[in-house]
Formats: sequence, structure tokens, C-alpha cells
Amino acid sequence: MTKRLFLFAGYHPKNIVDDALVYYVQSLSKFGDVVLCMDSDCPAAELSKIEKFTKHTTAIRHGEYDFGSYKRAYLWSLENLKISDYDFVYLVNDSVYGPFYDMAKYFNAMENMGHDAFGIVSKRHKIKPHIQSWFIGMNKNIFLSVWFDEFMKQITKLPDKGQITSKYENGFSKLVTDNGHTWSCLYSVYNRGVYNKIKKLYKSGMPFMKKVAFTRNHGGLGRQVLYVLKHTDPKLSEKILSSAKCQYGEKHIDWFLTRNPITVTYRKIKHALYKLFIEGI
Repeated sequence: MTKRLFLFAGYHPKNIVDDALVYYVQSLSKFGDVVLCMDSDCPAAELSKIEKFTKHTTAIRHGEYDFGSYKRAYLWSLENLKISDYDFVYLVNDSVYGPFYDMAKYFNAMENMGHDAFGIVSKRHKIKPHIQSWFIGMNKNIFLSVWFDEFMKQITKLPDKGQITSKYENGFSKLVTDNGHTWSCLYSVYNRGVYNKIKKLYKSGMPFMKKVAFTRNHGGLGRQVLYVLKHTDPKLSEKILSSAKCQYGEKHIDWFLTRNPITVTYRKIKHALYKLFIEGI
């Protein structure tokens, strides 16, 4: 039986464990052991919602974002588990909603690609292509290596997310290739496709949706998100909506999920003008 270890990074601005997170962790726990570290000061009552699905759960505000949580989960695992007993180790965070589909086929596909590192989605880039850090997997050639151990242990607080992306997200994929390994992903996107092409990715079988779709493009992604919510398991849709309303506000979600075609068109035009005249793209 394949043994997997999931180093799971969580975060909630209101220091809670919502039903969407419980669903995600419970789904992963069917395929391996989960060590969950949250960059939030969640009280014990909140953590109790999820502890039965994990090997270890902790929550303390450290300000090092997801990679800081990955580091803490890794260090705990080194001290309390025999990592060499696992076939695969994953770095996973809760910046997405899902999974929308049974994950068995995705694990089978990733783990049989013939690469030492793999993931759900890669970002295409001429200079810095990389595995998106919300779902990275690796075999023993990597997670038992000296360079990976050094990479994890040197993770520290950085001033902004741009530096985190450059040093840790891009940096991991670069280290993989620099150390003679290869990587690949199930899906590949240009630029911000993972955020903006919600419906297309869902229809192609992508099992997750980025949470920030609820706040991007001046509300222009509402109809795409509605499509996903309409076509996935109603119980999961309910959990996603509850989570989004808690995080972004009920009024915002009601505004965002409009079906009015005039409103949708207006938002698309507004966003296009913003990109053109403000961002200069």
C-alpha cells in the first residue's frame, strides 16, 4: 500500500477551522497521513473539528505564510515520524476549494509520471517555470535528500509574497532541476490562468478552485464560479459558500455571484480598462 505524508499549511484570517478546510483535510486523510500547521491563532475548540483526520494539528500565527507552515510540519514529522517509511511527501495548502473529484486517479497519475517531483498545476514561464506551491508532491529521491532538508530548514520570514514566490515557490522547482531531477504537473497554465479560467479548468477535470477567484477581476469571475458550484456536489458547494461568506463577507458574495448578463459584461469591461490604463497591459 502506498504511504503518503501530507505537510498541510492552513490559514484563516478569523482564526477558525471552517467546513471547507475540514472537507479538504478529511479527503486527503483517506490517502495518507496529514500533519497540519496553521498560520493562525486558532483556539483548541476550532482545532478539535479537524484533529481526528490528522497525525498532528497546530495553529499559531508565525507570519511566514505557507512555507513557514510547511517548515513547521516538516520539523514535527522529522521528530515524531519515520519519514523514510513514506513513499511520497506532499506540500499542500488551503488556498483552494475542493477537491471536486475523487483524488485517487490524480495521485495515481502524478506518482506514475516518471518524475521525482510533480504537482497539480505548473506555471509556464520562459525563465522560471515552476510547480505551483499549493500542491507539490515528491518521491524519496527528493524528500530524503540533503538539499531538500536544507531548503526546508532555512525557510524564514520574508517582507512580501513576491519574495516568497521567488525564493521558495520558484526556488523549489529550480532546486529540483539543479540537483539533477525532473518535474511535471497534470495541468499547465500561463500567467494567472489558474485564477481566471475557473470554468475551463473545472470542465477539464481540475479538482480544485483557487479561493481568490471570489475577489479577482472586479467581480468578473462570478459566472464561472457559479458554474462550478452548480455542477459539483451540493454539500461541497454549501461548504464553499459558507467559507467564502465568512472570509469575504455575505454582501460581497451575493454581489459577486450575480447572474445578470449586463452586470457581468460591465465588470468585464471595467476590468479590461483597468488592465489597459492602470496596469498598462
